[in-house]
Amino acid sequence: MAHCVTLVQLSISCDHLIDKDIGSKSDPLCVLLQDVGGGSWAELGRTERVRNCSSPEFSKTLQLEYHFETVQKLRFGIYDIDNKTPELGDDDFLGGAECSLGQIVSSQIITLPLMLKPGKPAGRGTITVIKNNLNPTWKRFSVPLQHFCGGDPSTPIQVRCSDYDSDGSHDLIGTFYTSLAQLQAVPAEFECIHPEKQQKKKSYKNSGTVRVKICQVETQYSFLDYVMGGCQINFTVGIDFTGSNGDPSSPDSLHYLSPTGVNEYLTALWSVGSVIQDYDSDKLFPAFGFGAQVPPDWQVSHEFALNFNPSNPYCTGIQGIVGAYRQALPQVRLCGPTNFAPIINHVAGLATQAAHQKTASQYFVLLLLTDGAVTDVEATCEAVVRASHLPMSVIIVGVGGADFEAMEQLDADGGPLRARSGEAAARDIVQFVPYRRFQNAPRETLAQTVLAEVPMQLVSYFKAQGWAPFKPLPPPAKSPAQAPQA
Repeated sequence: MAHCVTLVQLSISCDHLIDKDIGSKSDPLCVLLQDVGGGSWAELGRTERVRNCSSPEFSKTLQLEYHFETVQKLRFGIYDIDNKTPELGDDDFLGGAECSLGQIVSSQIITLPLMLKPGKPAGRGTITVIKNNLNPTWKRFSVPLQHFCGGDPSTPIQVRCSDYDSDGSHDLIGTFYTSLAQLQAVPAEFECIHPEKQQKKKSYKNSGTVRVKICQVETQYSFLDYVMGGCQINFTVGIDFTGSNGDPSSPDSLHYLSPTGVNEYLTALWSVGSVIQDYDSDKLFPAFGFGAQVPPDWQVSHEFALNFNPSNPYCTGIQGIVGAYRQALPQVRLCGPTNFAPIINHVAGLATQAAHQKTASQYFVLLLLTDGAVTDVEATCEAVVRASHLPMSVIIVGVGGADFEAMEQLDADGGPLRARSGEAAARDIVQFVPYRRFQNAPRETLAQTVLAEVPMQLVSYFKAQGWAPFKPLPPPAKSPAQAPQA
């Protein structure tokens, strides 16, 4: 399974640092550390020291890997450096700040990567082999601009044309040199020269010509580009209150709250929600229950607000969802069946409104926590197929030990999901995992698995629509890591 891994460069600046030196300003340096668990922090890098400066803008950037599916806690420490030793214990600590990398990338800007015309990756610069043809036309290919010419259009590029042999002993036909600037001046034509033949034969002209019909430099936006361009990830939760969960007052029930106040539902919610919440600016999350009889008429509802306020089902932060769940549990009667379609259609309605804006400003992630197989399979398939055309992903976590075979069908890893009409999903938007598989693993492992596909799903949707990041992407901005005064 592919994970979203991107290198992020942080530019650090500070304002109004305190002066520890007598008669002069401090000589600040910034150290970046990452939480590695167990109360330990590992140093990732440090900037240069800026002499006699209380508001430094460090020129050295700090680089680290960005993983969407995990919470990466960072600590920035600012020190006054007055000696040449690398240890910081003998230097004055001026202040610091802590945050997650998700919080930084959802509000800061980095430079966009550029790509050549989209297509299958060229891989080591090799073009597809065309057999038994002296006048071949090769398919378009793409290669990162940085790999192609280091980002410099004038950098010389060598092109080699060879006669393919299956044993790997390819025979050189000829070669030529060019640059990106020349390739973009299409149509361009180059003589393929074999150096040895050119030296041996005075009458030698060339071994053929290569014509370049098209060469375009296009921006390929990444998940990080969209998030940094202002895309809000709207998180919605749906929790299963069907009777198969068991009486919540019984220790055997999946809804039973342990003496510490947790159960599988809440553990899964915390695991996924703690990652998603960094990408939603207002931290207000709609939360619903399904499959229960709810007051006052005690009719079965497949979409009731956990806070019992249908006009405003929003909860403040993940803790707000947890609180609403705990309060709702004794007020409803667990019933059934297990219907997903109503909540999926609810979120799809919000995603439809966002799509009408025709901007990459919003994306929706629905987390469904359930103890059993879906009952309304046909209606759910229809809902997912419709939602596949919208800025939306669905994550399903199965709690308990039930048979989740129907959920694997929704995941559609073996082929596109189809509605009864035969219409196929435009893209794969469902990710299902059984919670028990991660029961004895660190909590973050579940989030890493269920969220791993969201970045690709988001990018594939906006790319298909032809939508660039919502906000213009200016040159790199300084990333504030202001140190508080002691």
